[in-house]
Parts: sequence; structure tokens; C-alpha cells
Amino acid sequence: MFTDHLAQYSHLHPLLVWGTAAVALVAVVVEIRARAESSASVSPQEAILLMNRGALAIDLRAANEFAAGHVPGARRMDGTQILKAADVLKKQQNKPLIVCCKSGSLASAAVRQLREQGFTQAVALRGGLAAWQSEQLPMEKQADSAA
Repeated sequence: MFTDHLAQYSHLHPLLVWGTAAVALVAVVVEIRARAESSASVSPQEAILLMNRGALAIDLRAANEFAAGHVPGARRMDGTQILKAADVLKKQQNKPLIVCCKSGSLASAAVRQLREQGFTQAVALRGGLAAWQSEQLPMEKQADSAA
């Protein structure tokens, strides 16, 4: 029987069995985290739909990069402001927030910080402004009005 052979194998090779179990557990954890991250981000097209429904876009880039071009209607905020978002964005607490940066990696960290402050609908722009521009979506150029 297979189960007899499995029991005998487990008895003879406990390190291999434990190692395989550990690798399987790590794979499950990585998959769960990846799915959680993808649920906390939206594509540029999904971002447009959210913005049409009243979502606020938050741009984390430097003031000069923001002034050179940003998502239409976006508000620029730096890391310090994100840490104090519960005070700065009180009126947006129950609205969707789309956080964007150059590539999307910094935005993911900011989304985690915002969610800890109660912004449950905060999401990152997947791929950042690079993805937005690659889809040739409109950019707005103006002086930084949030700083």
C-alpha cells in the first residue's frame, strides 16, 4: 500500500519530509501575501473607474516630478503627510484613495500605512505612473497645490 510506503519513507527520511513540509508552507504563505497585495492595487483602467466615482488620487513623487505631470486631479503628499493622513484627509476616510508613485512599490507601502489609519479603501496604482503613461492616459501639468 502507498500509505505503508509513505510511513516507512517518513520514518527513514524525517529531514526530507520536514523540509518538504516547510517548503510547502512557505509557498502557501507567499501565495496568500501575493493575493493580498494584488487586492490592494488597481490597474490604470480600474483607477479611472474609481476616480469617476469620486476616488482621490494621491501622488507620492517629489514636487518637481509632480509638477511635470501627474494623474488628473491628483494631490501630492510626501511620506510625512502619509503618516499623518488621518488628520490631513479626514473627509476622505470612507472614500477610495488611489496612491501612486513612479513604479508602484512605494505606493504599496503607503497603502499599508493608510489602511492602518483606517483608510480601508486605499489602493495602489499597479505599476505606478509608468503603467499609467504606458497606456497613454492623460497627464495633468500644474504647480503643486498640496504642499
